[in-house]
Amino acid sequence: MKKVFPMLFIATLCCLFHSVTVQAQDRYVYPAQYGKPFKSVPDRRDVMLYQVNTRSFSKEGNFAGVTARLDSIKALGINVIYLMPIFPVGVLKATNSPYATRDYDAVGKEFGTLDDLRKLVDGAHQRKISVMLDIVANHTSWDHPWIANKDWYVQDSVGNIKYPETWRDVAQLNFKNETLRQSLIRSMKSWVYKANIDGFRCDYADGPPIDFWKQVIDSMQTIKTHKLLMLAEGGSPKYYSAGFDYFFGFNYFGNLKNIYSKNKSVKSIDALNERDYKGASEGQAVVRYLTNHDVNSSDGTPLDLFGGKKGSMAAFVVIAYMKGIPMIYNGQEIATPYRLTFPFTGRKIEWSLGESNQDVTAEYKKIIAFRNKNTAVRRGIMNSYSSDDVCVFTKEAGSDKVLVLSNLRNKSVVYSLPAILESTKWKDAFVGTKTTIKNEVTLQPYQYIVLKK
Repeated sequence: MKKVFPMLFIATLCCLFHSVTVQAQDRYVYPAQYGKPFKSVPDRRDVMLYQVNTRSFSKEGNFAGVTARLDSIKALGINVIYLMPIFPVGVLKATNSPYATRDYDAVGKEFGTLDDLRKLVDGAHQRKISVMLDIVANHTSWDHPWIANKDWYVQDSVGNIKYPETWRDVAQLNFKNETLRQSLIRSMKSWVYKANIDGFRCDYADGPPIDFWKQVIDSMQTIKTHKLLMLAEGGSPKYYSAGFDYFFGFNYFGNLKNIYSKNKSVKSIDALNERDYKGASEGQAVVRYLTNHDVNSSDGTPLDLFGGKKGSMAAFVVIAYMKGIPMIYNGQEIATPYRLTFPFTGRKIEWSLGESNQDVTAEYKKIIAFRNKNTAVRRGIMNSYSSDDVCVFTKEAGSDKVLVLSNLRNKSVVYSLPAILESTKWKDAFVGTKTTIKNEVTLQPYQYIVLKK
């Protein structure tokens, strides 16, 4: 007993110490839960994502302008939206960037109030749409109150706070500081409670270290009342290991641009599908897009980059059906012909353009509707049979099988089918007419064909 007692005493002390430590970490009191946690967050394999740039979305540039168009977003076939940063924007050394956060715990007055945000989220939930917030964890504005805690920021050799990359309007946070980490995590978690949101798109995920993101997601998963979706705006499969559901398809977008502008082989997509899914567990995926707030402002619209209306629809079919989670940027669905340029306070989306581009909206709806109802497209095993000019693949899940052929060239192309697909019988996925494909298929410029069994 004399030998056992000290060991038991030490073990008891360790347990007590652990308990005190956990209690200290949990001492933070979160806001009371607003509303009922949303129970219809989609399986991560079934997400159809829509990016909302609140400043550009309506003439008023506020939450109410988004809430007013939730029916249109729903009609498009969307089940998840993410709102660009909703926080107050810094004014010191500023460019009016929505990514220069001045307070992680408040709503920016330009967008409305917390109640306005709640109305937006409530309206989305009533329509079975989940809402994610865009969080900028890597840096803050120079007038964020945290600046008073200088050791929360990275400093140069003489103690000056540094800025990240070339972005002089923001200050680089120091992720070696555990107090800083916990403060960020608490702010993120608080929005789940006070606004009933359903996840986060994490801006510039390549900035903070990967172990920080693992810490974030581990902490988020302690909220057992909510199913939360997590998207890393980073370009590497390493984010799967941190627990993210998705990462961003930067490389896919660039590659697709080169297929259209530099005649790069369509077969190059296969290598990206291989690379982007290394280490992925079931349902983890890449978010792929024809445009977003960055490239729309800097590079051009989908009409500019992907061959106008016809060419961009051929590209969208590949994004929506081949592999990944498709994302639409607000205004894309009405073929907005001009850029929404940084800092997004100038020209707004003119939704009246939808009247003259009803054909484009209808085509997006048609493509999305088939994705939403077809298990093979969303969850099936993919096999690629692409040529240099035509993206060709099958998707299979159980008895469901889909064949997609999309000509990504502005010219007629004759595609020779591989033996496994020769003389097979199908139905048109959109109208149901029966068809048999022979040894060759002639596709007109930017034509796509979607068949099912």
